[in-house]
Amino acid sequence: MNQENTPSLWKLPEPTLRRLPWYLAFVKLLKARGEIRVSSTQIAREIGVDPSLVAKDLSFVNVSGKTRIGYEIEILITVLEDFLGFSIQHKALLFGVGSLGAALLQDSGLRQYGLQIVAGFDIRDELQDTSVNGIPVFHISQFPARQQTLDATIGIITVPVDQAQKVADHIIAGGVRALWNFTPFRIRVPEDVVVQNTSMYAHLAVMFNRLSLLNHTK
Repeated sequence: MNQENTPSLWKLPEPTLRRLPWYLAFVKLLKARGEIRVSSTQIAREIGVDPSLVAKDLSFVNVSGKTRIGYEIEILITVLEDFLGFSIQHKALLFGVGSLGAALLQDSGLRQYGLQIVAGFDIRDELQDTSVNGIPVFHISQFPARQQTLDATIGIITVPVDQAQKVADHIIAGGVRALWNFTPFRIRVPEDVVVQNTSMYAHLAVMFNRLSLLNHTK
């Protein structure tokens, strides 16, 4: 099931889901400063949205603020982390230990958001039985056997674009039902598989286009 193409199956609107981590990051900063409460107006001012939208977004996570008092920051953080799945460690496997894949293996901060990469896989023999940031790397042919014990729920795809579909099929055949795709290729998956596409190239295209428009208005 591709969440980008089937929004009617999801209770939470995707724009709301994308804003909630921004709210969480802000209230964590407030907590670090010793703040105890925060209002929807404060959050809205920081994020750049209407206060009524913040209140509506937070209504989905079953947390309520008090008039003229706001939300208790400690409670809000806990509720948001639980709702977003950040408080539970989700085991993931990474496929394609190139420059991007290796960088993700080095990113220990992902664990703070509930993503624990437990192994990497690659086609290069020289990477077999090595490790990156303490995470073991295996030949991709070992994936089916390793998955039997690792029992990961997420597959991260950072392979060359011409290998994206083949690798995705291989991961799905191994029982993984959620894919985080970093390639610019739109992989095809069965209805019972969740895909999140994160193409840096697409975001670059948007940024370059906006920058070009700014330059032309000067």
